[in-house]
Amino acid sequence: MSSGGRAGKPKEEEQDGMSVHSPCKPPPSSASSLPKEHAQVELELRLLEALEIYPPMKLQGVHRHFVLYGLMEFLRRRFDRHFSSEEVLQLLDRFYNIEMLKTDDDDIELLNHEEEFSLPQSYFVKEEP
Repeated sequence: MSSGGRAGKPKEEEQDGMSVHSPCKPPPSSASSLPKEHAQVELELRLLEALEIYPPMKLQGVHRHFVLYGLMEFLRRRFDRHFSSEEVLQLLDRFYNIEMLKTDDDDIELLNHEEEFSLPQSYFVKEEP
């Protein structure tokens, strides 16, 4: 009876003294996502680099479209591909609350406010030498 429990093959869960679920071996599903995760991290790093030039606070108010375009161009040059404004805003949403940056209705009314303007008559009067 000395060969009772040890005579058989080792358990299938253990290979080379390590469990199949050992942290030393990544799960099979993570191997395919590694390059995608690396690309995503690279994209986020470049976005943060761009934010040094184009601060997110300027995404409010009059300059917001220029700042968004600047971020799109910065990323396009770094990755040699087109980025839409929606893609850039989704990336920014990971780091900032984009809802807080949206303009209020009061700001829109102020920007759309038109006022009658005319030059004074003295501007049109020619002085004779």
